[in-house]
Amino acid sequence: MAENVFLFIPNIIGYMRIVLALAAFYFMRTNYILTTFCYLLSGFLDAFDGHAARHYNQSTKFGAMLDQLTDRLALMCFCIGLSVLYPDYYFFFQLNCALDIASHWLHLHQSNLSGRTSHKLIDLSGNPILRIYYTSKPVLFIMCCGNEMFFGMLYLLYFAEGPKLLLDMGLYRLLMYISLPIMLLKALISLIHLITASKNMVAIDMAERSKSKDEF
Repeated sequence: MAENVFLFIPNIIGYMRIVLALAAFYFMRTNYILTTFCYLLSGFLDAFDGHAARHYNQSTKFGAMLDQLTDRLALMCFCIGLSVLYPDYYFFFQLNCALDIASHWLHLHQSNLSGRTSHKLIDLSGNPILRIYYTSKPVLFIMCCGNEMFFGMLYLLYFAEGPKLLLDMGLYRLLMYISLPIMLLKALISLIHLITASKNMVAIDMAERSKSKDEF
């Protein structure tokens, strides 16, 4: 009996993430608690689809693309909502989305052209920052969770400060300040992503042009 890739467990987790993200976007203006819960849970599940793919031997190109698109579009849509709530900072949200999408798309495309089965399988002799980012699971987890937490707490702050803590600071504001350096560092890594992937794409072009000249 032929396998149905659409029903692979990691892909089902991906569909759940999409449903949760859509629920978060729908309730973004009316129910901030439900929105935050759905959005952060969608992001949290991102840590499990890869494990499921490896555990059940269900790694697929469709699953990898589904994961990438969900990550990129979820953040983009959430930032669109934040730009409505914080119109003075709309350029920051636009820049963050553009950098996130461009860097990951180019990196994924370059990885495919290089014959790698996953965008996370990088050349270990390449950029040391990207090497640590992709080979250290704790680092990758902290960076991704910290980035999502920053935008989630920024969203919550529009409606409430949260329980008061030290120095009369609310929980949401404290978590936003804690995750702010992580968000900025992840943006820097995205920039490095973009530059490195661009150089690798040019290297592929140069190699193909050299091969083409040698054939004539």
